[in-house]
Amino acid sequence: MRRLLADIRKDWDLYIALIPGIAFLLLFKYTPMYGIVIAFKDFNIFDGVAASPWVGWKHFNHLFSSDSFLQVFRNTLVISVYKIVFLFPLPIIIAIMLNELRSMWFKRSVQTVVYLPHFLSWVIVSGLFIDLLSTNGGIVNKFIVSLGGEPIRFFLDSDIFRTVLVSTAGWKETGWSTIVYLAALAGIDPGLYEAAKIDGASRWKQIVHITLPGLVPIILLMFILRLGYVLEAGTEQILVMYNPSVYNVADVIGTYVIRVGLGDQDYSFSTAVGVFESVVAFMLIISGNALSRKLFGRSIW
Repeated sequence: MRRLLADIRKDWDLYIALIPGIAFLLLFKYTPMYGIVIAFKDFNIFDGVAASPWVGWKHFNHLFSSDSFLQVFRNTLVISVYKIVFLFPLPIIIAIMLNELRSMWFKRSVQTVVYLPHFLSWVIVSGLFIDLLSTNGGIVNKFIVSLGGEPIRFFLDSDIFRTVLVSTAGWKETGWSTIVYLAALAGIDPGLYEAAKIDGASRWKQIVHITLPGLVPIILLMFILRLGYVLEAGTEQILVMYNPSVYNVADVIGTYVIRVGLGDQDYSFSTAVGVFESVVAFMLIISGNALSRKLFGRSIW
């Protein structure tokens, strides 16, 4: 305690600078946690949280016995796994390729092009791809028809819709992650590459033995953080893109909460779903961090 007080007296200006951030966390992150009790009550909007009757695990029992939620949970896991398998390595590959370019103007141009979609909202991205993939005048289907094929209902076909989700998510977000990995690559000692060249190492060997090991810490960090979003699965993206014809493959936990909570006004049940999602995300991050520390000797904390 004395040491803490001594540190505060020494760096009082830095501790004052912490106050706005701490206040933000308390006000917008921790205070709303009081609403978790709604999951354990039959919440009535007119009676309020305090006056609503306590029902214990009723909504969680309903949650785990609901066939519709099991389908939603399965969809969430499948879409998240697809995004991790196909999209997580993509920015790493792009960052390494850009790092090997010697033409700075071309490198910066490509960085800008792949990064710009990150700044577009999913509403705009959804409208863009709906126009491109539409069966009624969409340029992609026009091209398919010109080759003698039949128009494809990209947003109405359950067998294709998940591919559309993963592809559009990759187009929009790959650039942001690429910038993160490029920043990590900038921190690798150039002397290592010079020494490798002197030893006769090819470009490929330099990537394998210098570039990739240098990226391991940030790759682990990004992967552990990504685990926390496994049950999120891109709710905002899916919400603006899907429709009832693909609910069976695209309805995820986030969209399910919105439909049930706002549509059916079942606030207690939707809160229980949200609590379940948060607990699983917390467990995944803790487990991923512990596994990373055990296997690689590196972790976030």
